[in-house]
Amino acid sequence: MTSSASPPTRSPSMLATLRRIGQLSAPYFRSEERWKARGLLFAVVALNLGTVYVTVLINDWSRVFYDALQAKDQPVFWTQLLRFTYLAMAGILVAVFKFYLTQLLQVRWRAWMTRTYLDRWLANRTFYRLELARYAAGAGEATADNPDQRIQEDMQMFTDYTVTLSMGILNSVVTLVTFIGILWSLSGPLSFALGGHDFTIPGYMVWVAVLYCVIGTGLTHLIGRPLIGINFNQQRFEADFRHHLIRVRENSEAIALDRGEKVEHGQLDLRFRSVLRNYLSLITQQKNLVAFTSSFAQLSVVFPFFLAAPRFFSGAIQFGELMQVSRTFNTVQDALSWFVDNYDRVAVWRATADRLTSFDDAMRAHATSNDALARDSGGAALHTDDLSIALPNGTQLLANAALQVQAGDTVLLQGPSGSGKSTLFRAFAGIWPFARGHVSVPDNAMFIPQRPYVPDGTLRDALAYPNAAADYSEEALRAALDSALLPQLASRLDDSDAWSQKLSGGEQQRLAIARVLLKKPAWLFADEATSALDKEAENILYKRLAATVHAAGGAMISIAHRAGVGDHHHQRWTLVPQADDGPARYRLNTAAAIA
Repeated sequence: MTSSASPPTRSPSMLATLRRIGQLSAPYFRSEERWKARGLLFAVVALNLGTVYVTVLINDWSRVFYDALQAKDQPVFWTQLLRFTYLAMAGILVAVFKFYLTQLLQVRWRAWMTRTYLDRWLANRTFYRLELARYAAGAGEATADNPDQRIQEDMQMFTDYTVTLSMGILNSVVTLVTFIGILWSLSGPLSFALGGHDFTIPGYMVWVAVLYCVIGTGLTHLIGRPLIGINFNQQRFEADFRHHLIRVRENSEAIALDRGEKVEHGQLDLRFRSVLRNYLSLITQQKNLVAFTSSFAQLSVVFPFFLAAPRFFSGAIQFGELMQVSRTFNTVQDALSWFVDNYDRVAVWRATADRLTSFDDAMRAHATSNDALARDSGGAALHTDDLSIALPNGTQLLANAALQVQAGDTVLLQGPSGSGKSTLFRAFAGIWPFARGHVSVPDNAMFIPQRPYVPDGTLRDALAYPNAAADYSEEALRAALDSALLPQLASRLDDSDAWSQKLSGGEQQRLAIARVLLKKPAWLFADEATSALDKEAENILYKRLAATVHAAGGAMISIAHRAGVGDHHHQRWTLVPQADDGPARYRLNTAAAIA
């Protein structure tokens, strides 16, 4: 699958990104877990402030310690070493608890977001509608591609980066506010003559640090800005590559039978080339950014000595003060340079927030969309009024159909491939968003799709799906398998396996029929339910299906191309092509009876 999604041509402003991050973050801290979440956040903030406080104490300690070295004062030297031990222990304890509680907050937040997004994705068949919307999208139109990657990977990255980067910003702001006053008092005034006039700049090292970091931040943004879009694309290309790998694994038998390895290798290679091409662009941009930030960091090591050395050599400050000036300048510079040091991570953060926001918007749009098809259940018959069905691209297949099936009827639906037979069943089920009109379907109905879903796990769970296996007795489960011509599986109910890979196509169809025979619905909609079976098995199973629905006082509607299936039905509906000037491509002929 190649996603059509693409990042916006213009990256959103940082203010817009922060607004998106706030919209994604706020629900957790207002949720049912809000007190635990706020408590953890408060503890993490307090520990980050504690880290800054310990840094202040160590900064003051450095002045006294280096002055003792310069004066060769042993008592003070040993006293300060002991004091440093206490400060170091306090710093270690704060760091350990900060790490643990930060990770705990991230894990709890991710767990809540994942549960919430899974609920929304699976509610009201949003997952199905998103896939339809993606396939219906035109070339280049953005869609919520790879929801698996957004729920699994993007949420982990979002919670991780939001906590760590926001705490980094907090640390930088608090550190800046705390140390800028210290640097102001330590740097003293800078006096110089220019053009016959004397000038004095108080706290000159503060202004130099600010100017130094403003220039560095501007250049960093200029160099690193392309990383935002490249990171967005990297996540998308990686997800597309992984998705196709999964498709190859899930369809391994069909690919092997068709000798399709070369084609699939080409498809995988095409996707992987996109991954590599984008990644090479990514590392090229990161190389440029690292070259600048490394130069910026190395220069900042000696820069404060360059500024403070004249005062030291003139005797205005002692060695300890020189070291404190250096440490304080670097601390202020680090705080001001937070953006420089974390630009690449901020780029990933923004890309992740954009992907989650678009996914959130897509789910909200499909969850609140008003279907033009009105569906109700509980009546004694199936009937439709003004039912019209279209394809996702807008092509009208059926227009203004009025259909009716009474209890006791058996109907065979036939027509050319692509005429909308399965889509009509989807409208009956109420899951097709490109339909309008009214459908009424009785309760206690089951649908057998063309490709039945067989979940991994125990066979009893696969047989009872989507109900719980505990709802049925052992005898009922075994009897259903036996009636569906699967007696060899009756002894394997507790075996766990990837049954969609283990069972043949015919066995999977018989397992779907076994579900019907187990649950005994009154109304059955079977879409090519026996296409993989031989004629004898098909005849036996259709007799049992018809007997099941008639015993429950219902009806059966089937889609099938084989003539033999008609032996088990009394009516035939046929989708017939219409003239080009008709309201739809097909009309439904319901007048034919099967002798």
